[in-house]
Amino acid sequence: MKTNLASAITRRRLHNFAANRRGVWSLWIFGVLFLVTLFAEFIANDKPILVYHQGDFYTPVFVQYPETQFGGQFETEADYWDPYVRELIAKQGWMLWPPVRYNHRTVVWDLRVPAPSPPDRTHWLGTDDQARDVVARLLYGFRISVLFGFALTITSAIIGVVAGAIQGYFGGWTDLLFQRFIEIWGSMPQLYLLIILSSIFEPNFWWLLGFLLLWSWMGFVGVVRAEFLRARNLDFVRAARALGVSNRVIIFRHILPNAMVATITFLPFVLAGSVTALTSLDFLGIGLPPGSASLGELLAQGKANLQAPWLGITGFCVIALMLSLLIFIGEAVRDAFDSRK
Repeated sequence: MKTNLASAITRRRLHNFAANRRGVWSLWIFGVLFLVTLFAEFIANDKPILVYHQGDFYTPVFVQYPETQFGGQFETEADYWDPYVRELIAKQGWMLWPPVRYNHRTVVWDLRVPAPSPPDRTHWLGTDDQARDVVARLLYGFRISVLFGFALTITSAIIGVVAGAIQGYFGGWTDLLFQRFIEIWGSMPQLYLLIILSSIFEPNFWWLLGFLLLWSWMGFVGVVRAEFLRARNLDFVRAARALGVSNRVIIFRHILPNAMVATITFLPFVLAGSVTALTSLDFLGIGLPPGSASLGELLAQGKANLQAPWLGITGFCVIALMLSLLIFIGEAVRDAFDSRK
């Protein structure tokens, strides 16, 4: 009976989600874009995807081959843009290149005009002020932004849900002390601390993730705590206590599934905020290390190079599209879990 009821509720939620056509299309578009960027090395790279030479196949995307592997003279990694290496391979084989023959770090030395160069047939969205292809940087920057957002959102949700569950279930002094700690911890100047620490340590992906995680988990505490404060004195919880069921089982098996409804509806909006946080830090110059693919750094270049409007317009359009899709997905999820529907 309980399983049938859960299945009926799940079907109703899926039906409500599917009824929001804007949310469904946003999920499809975002999923396709994210899936494409996951394979960015096969779409934008300064190395061939596949090399056939003297009857053998090579995959430079995964393995670094020395120039001597193809009949060259140097033991260092082969430069596949070098005319000498390309001639060696062409004599007894061929190379399969990705659609964009640049990665996010490749500097284009043969530009016809000084960087940043406008869009053309080779560089579809032009190059930035360091002569790097904008399409390649968009692909890699989109991927790292979404992965950072996912990592920060998931870890924040786990910590915040556990903290809110403990705080709301036990109440009393536990709830009081947790609330005072959250108030004090949340009032700390995060941006000033980040600026100070970034002048001492070089920020990277994991460093920024750990720093932002120190505060981002608190956004989930409120909704979970409220649900546990409401449910801790309900009849089924009191009956479970009377039967000797442990607090851990009551928290995670009986009350937490109800609290997860509000948490799940909150996730897409937190994901959008996480992506925005990384973009803002990169725009200010205290985010990912220099040279990393970054949407915020592209916006900063657009601000610094007003004579190259394609930089700012491209960065703005990509970020606006990404955040709009996430917000539309969040609205559809909210409708799906809305008990009034």
